[in-house]
Amino acid sequence: MSKKEEKTNVMRVLDQKDIPYTPHAYDPEARLDGAGVARQLGQDPERVFKTLVARGASGGLYVFDIPVEANLDLKKAARAVGEKSVSMIRQKELLPLTGYIHGGCSPVGMRKPYPTVFDETAELFDTICVSAGKIGFQVELSPTALMELVGASTADLTV
Repeated sequence: MSKKEEKTNVMRVLDQKDIPYTPHAYDPEARLDGAGVARQLGQDPERVFKTLVARGASGGLYVFDIPVEANLDLKKAARAVGEKSVSMIRQKELLPLTGYIHGGCSPVGMRKPYPTVFDETAELFDTICVSAGKIGFQVELSPTALMELVGASTADLTV
C-alpha cells in the first residue's frame, strides 16, 4: 500500500461515518511545524488547524482546534468551556490521554470524547485540514461535518 493509500484510524472513522474527506500526505521526516505542513500541502495556513489539549482548573480535559499559525488565548479558551482557567497539558501526557503523539494529534478518534472547541474562523471555509492522527497525514473535510462528528462548538480562541 502506497503512502497515498495508507489509512489512519481517523480516516477509518470518517469512512465508517460516511463523512467525505480528502487525504493529504507530507514528508514526516521533514520535522515541519504546522505552517510548514500547510506550505508543503499547498494549503492556506488559515485553513490548516492544529489540535491542542488543555486541562481546566476543575481537572477536566478540553480539546481546542486553531489555525496552525495562531496562538491559543488561554483566557478565551477557559471562557469558551466555562472554566476559571485552562493550561496546556504536558507533552508526555498527550499519548496516554488521547492516543496521539505530539504532531499527530487529531480531534477525531481520541481515546475518550473530550469537550472540543474550534476557533470560529473554521466556519469561514468550505473545507479545513486537521491531522489524520499520524505525522505525515492530514485530512481535508467540511468543518461542519467534522464539528458534528466530535460534538464541537466554536468560539474566538486566538490571541
